[in-house]
Order: sequence, then structure tokens, then C-alpha cells
Amino acid sequence: MFKKLLTFIKKAIIWFFIISVGLVILFKWVPVPFTFTMISRSVNMIIDGEKVVWQHDWKPIENISPNLVQAVVSSEDNLFLTHNGFDIEAMKKAYKNNQKGKRIKGGSTISQQTAKNVFLWQGRNYIRKGLEVYFTGLIELLWSKKRIMEVYLNSIEMGNGIYGAEAASRYWYQKSAQRLSAREAAGIAAILPNPRKYKASNSSSYINRRKAKIQNLMYKIGPADFDNVVEKANKK
Repeated sequence: MFKKLLTFIKKAIIWFFIISVGLVILFKWVPVPFTFTMISRSVNMIIDGEKVVWQHDWKPIENISPNLVQAVVSSEDNLFLTHNGFDIEAMKKAYKNNQKGKRIKGGSTISQQTAKNVFLWQGRNYIRKGLEVYFTGLIELLWSKKRIMEVYLNSIEMGNGIYGAEAASRYWYQKSAQRLSAREAAGIAAILPNPRKYKASNSSSYINRRKAKIQNLMYKIGPADFDNVVEKANKK
């Protein structure tokens, strides 16, 4: 029985690696149709007796305003173009604050958030965090930074049941993601810590202050130059 168990575990591990690498390679080229987060949110809405809201419209990054790319980099991960998937200093800071009973935004990079949203479930246990590290390493190895950003902008929740830049732009501003202004992009980025609670338009004073702060950071950091910055960084 022990030998059979070991054989089963070995086969399961091998198949896990084959399937996980295969999915990462597939989604390097193919749009991600849905994520576990989208499914779980819909299930929770059904359980809670709410109307199921699921809006998602994939768009290539060329059809998404550079303002939104700049806004999420400024607000979520300003080292995105240069790190290898992890911001160690931000993780240390988040850990110290968690030890004190506090929570801090910024422990997870855009790469980590992409890995979590596309391939995993929501949660904070060590198994999920370990898998998050694994999938983050895979997408950093097999995808370009531009592709990571494209998947991120098309997959994360940007409103209650609103997923991705195009659906969020239509929902909050009644326009395509390609036409987002800097202020509107900052509005979407400002609600990402809790997109089911906050509003990108007709916002609270707290979100309006976040918008202004993000816009200021956008001007300081400048646009994301994937071709000239990222490719050089990947060759190092």
C-alpha cells in the first residue's frame, strides 16, 4: 500500500507540472476565457441570493489605454518593469505589519496578482501562497512583461462582478478602455484594493484623494515602455 501511495503521489506531481506548464504556455498566446475568481464570485452571489453579475470582455493590450497601464503600475507595483515577479522589500513590510495585526496593500506584485487570479483560488493559506510563488515564477519565465500586464488588465475584478479593463470602462465611464483618460484610469486603479466596495465614478472623498495621488505618481513614473525597458531587463 505504501509503494502504491508513493507511486500515486509521484504521478500526481508529474501531471501537475505537465498541466500547469501547459496552461501557462497556452495562455501565453490564448486569451484567458475565465478565472477561478470569476467562478467563485458567481457561486457566492448565487448562495447569497444575489443577482449574478459577470461582465468580461477580453481586449488586447493595444486596445487598452496606456493611461490604465500607467495607473496600475503607479498604484499597485511601481517596480513591475524591473523585478523578477517579487518585491522583497514590500513583502517584508507587509509581513511586519501583519505581525502587528495590521494589513498593508502592496505586498503582492502585479505578477503575483495575475498568477493568483488566473490559476488559483482566493485565500491566505500557505498551500495557496506556495502555489502562487510557483505560478508567478512560471509566468515571469515564460511570458513577457507585456503579456503579464495584458492578462492582468483583462482578468482582475474592477467592480462587483466586473472583470477586466474593457468591462470596467464600459461600466464606470460608458466608453471603451482605449479611450480612458488619465483621471478615469486613476479612478479604476484607485478602487482595486476593494473593487466591490468602492466606486471609480461618483466616488467618495477617500477614493478621490487616491485618484489624485495616483495621477501624481503617474506623472512622476511616466509611461510603461515595454519594448525598450522590459526586453533589456530580461536579457540581464
